Amino acid sequence: MLNRRVMTMLRTLNPIETKQKQDECYLEEIPANTIERTGQTNSFKVLNNYFFKNKDIYISKHNRFAPYPTHSHTFLEINYMLEGRSVQSVDGEKIVLNSGDLLLLDVGATHSIGALGENDLLINILFRNSNINIDLLKDLRRSRSVLYDFLLRSSIKSNQKQDFLVFRTAKNYKISQIMDEIIEEYFLKREFSDTVIKSYLQILITNLVRNYRILENEPQSKTRRIMIEVLDEIDKNYTDINLKQVAAKYNYNKNYFSNLFKKEVGKSFSEIVLRKRLTQANVLITSTALPINQIAQAVGISNYSFFIKSILNFIKNCQQSSEKEGCSLLIYDVQMLCAVVFSPALFFTSLKNNDMI
Repeated sequence: MLNRRVMTMLRTLNPIETKQKQDECYLEEIPANTIERTGQTNSFKVLNNYFFKNKDIYISKHNRFAPYPTHSHTFLEINYMLEGRSVQSVDGEKIVLNSGDLLLLDVGATHSIGALGENDLLINILFRNSNINIDLLKDLRRSRSVLYDFLLRSSIKSNQKQDFLVFRTAKNYKISQIMDEIIEEYFLKREFSDTVIKSYLQILITNLVRNYRILENEPQSKTRRIMIEVLDEIDKNYTDINLKQVAAKYNYNKNYFSNLFKKEVGKSFSEIVLRKRLTQANVLITSTALPINQIAQAVGISNYSFFIKSILNFIKNCQQSSEKEGCSLLIYDVQMLCAVVFSPALFFTSLKNNDMI
């Protein structure tokens, strides 16, 4: 539950809100020299030199009672719906945020916000550091889950860039608790609040990446529903899952199911299971001090020499793939992502220390 004093501050009308409520039209709230007008009517780009004076994070309450015009940013933004409801547009797509929902906007996203009412409270969190982006978050989530990777590849066209992510976190108590702490630290101006907020944002980003789900808009065939269930089962039971048992569970012949799986998913059942095991092995290698033979056993691979050869090839391929895409973070933990966002020097030191090839 958010601090009562902070809630009172947020619900109280400020001078801009009072004027907007009276006139029912948008009142410019930032200096003209921090705005770059674009070719579109009433559209502008917000530059970061206004918000980030001697700080990396800027938090504010979005002013109510007037629509916010179309704009874009040179920084990353989080919109958190603390109370009520908000109708927004991102890259021409209508987005409705309800209480507890969170919208993550990438650099360059075209964005507008409909007028908020008296009982609508929208919190804006802005990041100056541009090392984090939507594609990076997706790659981190994709690298851990065979199901997420499958859904992501099938839901977004290869040439289509998505500049935003919506997190339906209304029922996620942990996200709500983290956001309450961030908001309280910022508005109460507690001692060392900047340091505390950065730490909470690391936890927030980690939990958002961990819990993000892709919602499919298209109707699912019976085969697709089965494959999604099987991939989810691989994610959860990768150590001892096998093709024969899975095929029997869905009343399929083993060979028929094997062919069906490869046709739908794009890779064989054994390839997907091995990839999941090696992904988890890499996590253990980079985050624990366990001996290699114990790691092999922990992920369900009994042949030690096969494991050594496979994990080295896996890490090498991941590095080559991420370098090709201009991102060197794919095989590293979310902790490394946070190091990039909040301490680039720490990340590059860790990168050197974890060079395994």
